[in-house]
Amino acid sequence: MLSCSSFDVPYFRGCIFAAMDNDLLKNWQKKSGDRQKLYTKFLHRADKNATLRALPDLHEEAFSKIDCLECAACCKNFSPRFKTTDIKRVAKHLKMKDGDLINKYLVVDEDGDFVVNSKPCPFLGGDNYCSIYEHRPTDCARFPYTDEDVLLKRPKITQKNSTFCPAVYYVLEKLIQKGT
Repeated sequence: MLSCSSFDVPYFRGCIFAAMDNDLLKNWQKKSGDRQKLYTKFLHRADKNATLRALPDLHEEAFSKIDCLECAACCKNFSPRFKTTDIKRVAKHLKMKDGDLINKYLVVDEDGDFVVNSKPCPFLGGDNYCSIYEHRPTDCARFPYTDEDVLLKRPKITQKNSTFCPAVYYVLEKLIQKGT
């Protein structure tokens, strides 16, 4: 399983790996950085249908090798969008008014979306568990999009995600190996 002891934004230096049965994930952050041009070409030229058929199995394979609780780079360094339905759901869970949740935890970003007002996410515990996991924003539930068409439809997001999420890197590398 992947073990990340610390992250230095933006390069997340300091990641270490426990014994792994797959060389693909060794030094994945450096390799991902080195392969961004290849990812751009692949994401623009990939056979959409073949890629979409391959994603569910590759997603499962990736998460059989990677433990998000050992990493949590997404929660430590980035924020999901909080849509209105997310705000209502989380506020209800926390027994807060929507406005109080917004005032305490959220800000509006440059795209006009509500995002968390601090890094790491205020709902992330020291053990990398999410205190609102069952009620988390839809973006969190869907992340890292390795089992859905977002991987192809939003290539810039996919490439950014590949630099800090080993699962995205893994799935991209496997897709390229398959030649989809």
